Amino acid sequence: MCIRDRLYGQAPVEPELARLARAGLDADGVPDGDVVVTSGALDAIERVLMAHLKPGDAVAVEDPGWGSLLDLVPALGLRTVPVGVDDEGPLPDDVRRALAGGARALVVTDRAQNPTGAAVSAGRAGELRAVLSGHPGTLLVEDDHGHHIVDLPLHPLAGVTRHWAFVRSAAKAYGPDLRLAVLTGDPVTLDRVRGRQRLGPGWVSRIVQRAVARLWREGAVDPAAVAARYGRRRETLISALAGHGVVAHGVSGMNVWVPVPEETGVVARLLHAGWAVAPGARFRMRAAPGVRVTVSGLREEEAGALARAVAEAVGSGGPLRTYV
Repeated sequence: MCIRDRLYGQAPVEPELARLARAGLDADGVPDGDVVVTSGALDAIERVLMAHLKPGDAVAVEDPGWGSLLDLVPALGLRTVPVGVDDEGPLPDDVRRALAGGARALVVTDRAQNPTGAAVSAGRAGELRAVLSGHPGTLLVEDDHGHHIVDLPLHPLAGVTRHWAFVRSAAKAYGPDLRLAVLTGDPVTLDRVRGRQRLGPGWVSRIVQRAVARLWREGAVDPAAVAARYGRRRETLISALAGHGVVAHGVSGMNVWVPVPEETGVVARLLHAGWAVAPGARFRMRAAPGVRVTVSGLREEEAGALARAVAEAVGSGGPLRTYV
């Protein structure tokens, strides 16, 4: 890959990356908009929230949800309002209550939700759009970090509210060291993000941008094959857990969420048995307890042993039936 000389004042986005990103967004039905490049999904979400909100404003977030986002919102001086989640995404009634109660922004994970694996279905997307249409002043932020690792169709919500942003990162599909996300949205949001970015890092390394563009152009990752591998691992584990009477969730992505009566003992017993899982407290506010099992490094032949260990760790308390 040729490293060309770049000077201050040149365009911050590589044209080929913008073209490829916009083509992918168009194919998935994301409304038209320019492309901005940030240093990963969390950087994009932070910049979008700060472009519109002020300290004390409330942000509706998924519960359980991405731990880094749950940390970011209060770090920005904002308040979190939990919204329940099932396998099809955020619960419309919870979203309605949050927005009616004054939440100024809503963050939704479209697919491969962390930690539950939820993916917004077509029906749920329609319900959420109906809720958002009654609150057009809401700042909508969609996180599609599962791009290129899931095979479920995207059902975007963008375009219902006046201000919106749609974020896609490269980290999950191509490695966490490629700190890059593409962001599109309404003109006001993008202009504010670009303006503030100029006062900080200025731009994301064009070397990284060209690397991602090349990976996309050359098809370095086969999304269908990756999604199928993750799918087999999730489904094998979920089926093995069901054989022991343990309910689990994970319709997309690389995680399986297992509701448990209590987390500390389950995590400790599994660790003693040689298995490391993440306690649900890292990902939840009001939601019931659970543990997150990441299947990215799990071999299918190990699923049976892990399921037995989980069932033994849960013990006589038995699993909870829902994570809402």
